[in-house]
Amino acid sequence: MRSVIAAIGLAFCFAVAPASADTSKSYTEGAVTELSYIKVKPGKFDDYLKYLDTTYKTVMEANKKAGLITAYAVYSAQARSPQEPDLILSVVYANMAALDRIEEGEAVAAKVMGTPEAQSKAAIDRESLREVLGTELVRELVLK
Repeated sequence: MRSVIAAIGLAFCFAVAPASADTSKSYTEGAVTELSYIKVKPGKFDDYLKYLDTTYKTVMEANKKAGLITAYAVYSAQARSPQEPDLILSVVYANMAALDRIEEGEAVAAKVMGTPEAQSKAAIDRESLREVLGTELVRELVLK
């Protein structure tokens, strides 16, 4: 009887061992960054940077103040071909869930830029300055 109990106990130990093993990841999921790749149209670089320094900056600062984003930045890039960007815009969100707050972001933009019609006109005006080549989301993985 003693050997049966010992065998059951030993089997239980082997069954529990994998469940109690440390299965934690070697990283945690961090902030999410949206990157927009921009090709500024010839002769429009200063005009586009003026827009970024005024309207864009005002909207981004309002989003930061509202807690919708944690940071934003503008990067210059050396395009190696006509199909590559010369500016990269980044917007940093605390996590993926922060991307679900789009309605709040639209409300912030409406306060800064006005009605949807005014925002639409501004978007059309921006397209005369630049071309959006694409966007992507990247997530930081913080190593433990």
